[in-house]
Amino acid sequence: MEYKWKALAIVNLGGLMGSIDATVLVIGFPSVARELGASLVEMVWVLMIYLVMGTALVLSLGRLSDMKGRKRLYTAGFLVFILGSGLCGFAGTGVELVLFRAIQGVGGAMLIANSFAIVSDAFPASERGRAFGINTIVWGAGSVLGIALGGLILAVTTWRWIFWINLPIGAVATVVGMLVLRESVTPNPKETFDFPAAFLFVAGLLALLFGVTEGILTSWGAPETLGPILLSAPLLVAFVLWEMRVSRDPILPLSLFRSWPFSAGLLATVLQGLALFSTNFVLMIYFQGIRHVSVLTASLLLLPLFLALMVVGPVGGRLSDRYGARFLSTLGLGVQALALLLLSGLSASTPLALVAVYEGMLGVGGGLFFPANTAAIMASSPPNRYGVASGAMMTFRNTAVALSYVLALVALTSRLPAGLGAQLFGGSFRPEATGLSPGELTATFLSGMHAAFLIATACVVAAALFSALRGRHRWNELPASSIAADRPAPRGLAGSIPLRAGSVERRPGDGPRGLS
Repeated sequence: MEYKWKALAIVNLGGLMGSIDATVLVIGFPSVARELGASLVEMVWVLMIYLVMGTALVLSLGRLSDMKGRKRLYTAGFLVFILGSGLCGFAGTGVELVLFRAIQGVGGAMLIANSFAIVSDAFPASERGRAFGINTIVWGAGSVLGIALGGLILAVTTWRWIFWINLPIGAVATVVGMLVLRESVTPNPKETFDFPAAFLFVAGLLALLFGVTEGILTSWGAPETLGPILLSAPLLVAFVLWEMRVSRDPILPLSLFRSWPFSAGLLATVLQGLALFSTNFVLMIYFQGIRHVSVLTASLLLLPLFLALMVVGPVGGRLSDRYGARFLSTLGLGVQALALLLLSGLSASTPLALVAVYEGMLGVGGGLFFPANTAAIMASSPPNRYGVASGAMMTFRNTAVALSYVLALVALTSRLPAGLGAQLFGGSFRPEATGLSPGELTATFLSGMHAAFLIATACVVAAALFSALRGRHRWNELPASSIAADRPAPRGLAGSIPLRAGSVERRPGDGPRGLS
C-alpha cells in the first residue's frame, strides 16, 4: 500500500474517534448528569471545555508541529486523548469530569492541528480533494456510529464506557502511527516558538469563549459575561500587533493572508460554520419540544445529514480535484442555503420525512463544500506552513461553531422568558415553566426558529459569495524564503491585504499542479 493511503487511514482513525466521541456523549448526557449529580453549568462545560481547549490551542500546536515534527505531535495527541478519556470514565463529580475533558481537549487539539497537514504532506495537490472527501465519510460514519453506540452502551452498561471505548482505539492508533507515519519536518534550530504571542492568543480566545458560554447560561448583561468578552478584544488586538511588529517567528504568519484564495477560503469556512453547526441543536429542540418525538427518534431523524455527507463527500472531493475548488464549494454552499431557507418554513405539522429530506440536502451541500474548500486552503499555503494553515483553519472553524450556538440561542429565546436559554442548551427545558400556553409557546418558538434559520441562510449566502470570488488560481509553490521568515511588515495593516497573485486559470487535465 502506498504511504499516502496509510497516512490517510491513520488520520481517519483519529477523526473516527473524535466524531464518535462527539455524538455518543450527547446521547449519554442525561445519564451522566443524574449519576454525578452535576449542575447544569457543570454539564454545559463538559460539552464546551473540549471545544474551548481545541479552539484556543490548535493554532499554537500547529506552529509547534511545523517546528518540531507533525508525526511526533500527532502520535502524542493520541496518548493525551486516551489519558483524558480514561480519567473521564473514572470521574466522580461534575467538576472532575470538566477537568478531565479539558485534558481530552488538549489531545484532540494536537490531533486536529496535524491531521490536515499530514494529509497535505502525503498527497499531491491534485489528489487532496479526494483525500479530504474520504475524510468526510469517516466523520459521517463516526457520527452515525456514535448514536448507535450511545444507545447500546446505555442499554447494557454504564455511561463510563462512553469514554473508555476510546482507549483501545487510541492505543491501536498510537502504535500504528508511530510505526507507519513519516516525519516530513526537519527541525530548524534557528526557529523559536513565540510564547508571548501564544499567551496573548490563547488568553484572548479563552476569554471570548468563556464570556460567550456564560452569556448562554446566565445573562448577556452579567459581569461574568461582559468582563471576559471585553477583555478578549485588547488581548487579541495585542496578539495581532505583536505578530506584525515584534515577533521574529510568528505563530500565525500574516503573510499567509496575502493569498486571496487562502483568505477567501477561511472566510467561507467561518461563515458556513457560523450558520450550520447549531442546526442539529435547533432541530433536536424542534423534534422534542414541538413534535414530541423521543430522543432516539429525534437522533435518527438527524441521520440523513450524516449519510448524505458520507455518500457525497468522496464524489465532491474527486470532482474538485478535476474541476477546481471554486465551482464545487460554491455549489455546495448554494445547496445548503436552499436547505436552510426551506427549514425556515417549518411548522408544527410539516411532515417529518420532508424535514429529513432538507437535512439530506444539508449533507449533500457539505459533501461538496468541505473537501473542496479544505483542499483549496491547504493548496494556498506553502508546505513549510501546513501545520499553521491547518491550525488556523480549525481555529476559525471552531470559533464559528461556538458563536453559531450563540446566534441560534439569541434568535430562539429573544421572545421567550428570561433564563430559558440555559434550559434549552442544557436539556432541562420544561414548557409548563414558561408561563405560556402550549399554542403560544409553539408559535413563539417557531418564530425564533425561523429567524435562526434565516440568519443561517444569510451567512451561507455570504460564504458562497466569498467562495465564488476566490478566483481560479493555479497553486505555485512559494519558496521558503518568500514567507520572508514572516518578519514584521513595515507597512502596518496594509501588510495583511490579500494579493491576487498567480492568477493563471487552471483547466481540467493540467496535472498535479494544485487546486484552483
